[in-house]
Amino acid sequence: MTIKLLTIGKTDSKELQHLIAVYQKRLSHYIKFTIEVIPDIKNAKNLSEAQQKEKEGELVLKKIGPTDNLILFDENGKQYSSIAFSSFLQKKMNSGIKQLVFLIGGPYGFSDAVYQAAHDKISLSKMTFSHQMVRLFITEQIYRGFTILKNEPYHHQ
Repeated sequence: MTIKLLTIGKTDSKELQHLIAVYQKRLSHYIKFTIEVIPDIKNAKNLSEAQQKEKEGELVLKKIGPTDNLILFDENGKQYSSIAFSSFLQKKMNSGIKQLVFLIGGPYGFSDAVYQAAHDKISLSKMTFSHQMVRLFITEQIYRGFTILKNEPYHHQ
């Protein structure tokens, strides 16, 4: 199985880019993990929220293969502890999925078409985080999940 983190818009912060790269490199010891950035919509300020979600949704769906398992990071999704999330990853690997795609949406969320294509929704917290920070949190949690699965000392319980 491979894991792809699909995001809308680039990370501007050099510090965050560095930290994300650190965990991305660590993850390479466990699984093929990539981050793919869909560029921000041009002239988004001239679009309504609904129009922006639709345009982003069209771009997202072009990046999802027919056998990909799409997981949305959504405020209404299921919340996991780190250990439960590691079990979630293990179940996905055991199911024979070729590619697991985690998606961080744009500022207004997802289009109806993206929700329909999704296999699951996960919430990191009831709090709201910047999309750029979420990339780091997700990458770290995927890394943490694999260290838990391998019984390595990174995670303390």
